[in-house]
Amino acid sequence: MLLAAMEKVTFGYTDSPCLQDASMELDTGEFVVITGPNGAAKTTLLKLMLRLLKPWSGRVWLAERGVGGHKLSIGYVPQRIASFNSGFPSKVWELVGSGRFANTIWPRRWTAEDRQQTENALRQVGLWELRDRKIGELSGGQKQRICIARALAQEPDLLFLDEPATGLDSQSRKQLYELLDRQVKAFGRTVVIVTHDLAEVNGYTNRIIQLHREEYGRWKCCTSISCGGHFTLAD
Repeated sequence: MLLAAMEKVTFGYTDSPCLQDASMELDTGEFVVITGPNGAAKTTLLKLMLRLLKPWSGRVWLAERGVGGHKLSIGYVPQRIASFNSGFPSKVWELVGSGRFANTIWPRRWTAEDRQQTENALRQVGLWELRDRKIGELSGGQKQRICIARALAQEPDLLFLDEPATGLDSQSRKQLYELLDRQVKAFGRTVVIVTHDLAEVNGYTNRIIQLHREEYGRWKCCTSISCGGHFTLAD
């Protein structure tokens, strides 16, 4: 089932486009990696797909419903989101549980289902025992996993993660990729990540979108799947 698509999209932050005539599709149950050198508009590509940025031209499409007929749910873990300071007041349980309200209309009551999905998300990232700990007391790797747990608590059809392995050691990165692989295989979710760790994540992916420099300084999207267009250096 097609969940999202980008068709001949052009976008830039200045007078020159950093993304030009780009097209791609995301189907149910895929593990998709976006990789390439720094400045290759990888984060921009995610933000356009999420409709956080408006393209100059072209079209970005998101399905209204997920596979089960419910409203499409999207989880997003931005780059460097886990940089909480030591004074951050929220507890782990509260932050992860707030993901349950990300795609709903406020106000509504906290339900037994909300509690169960929050617990499930924490157990999936291996931090259930720290549920009553303050966020600011956690290590960098633990904070990153908590942010991923918050996205998982939303039960997303589409899960976008921008450099989720930043700051993690090799063992933690392996555990992260195994976790995301389970989301695809066990729950039929579509996972899209931006990463430089292509060698480590390659064994888990269905598709790779790799950005290469073209002649005259442009970026070209080189992949065997449905993606096209040119990428120029972004600030």
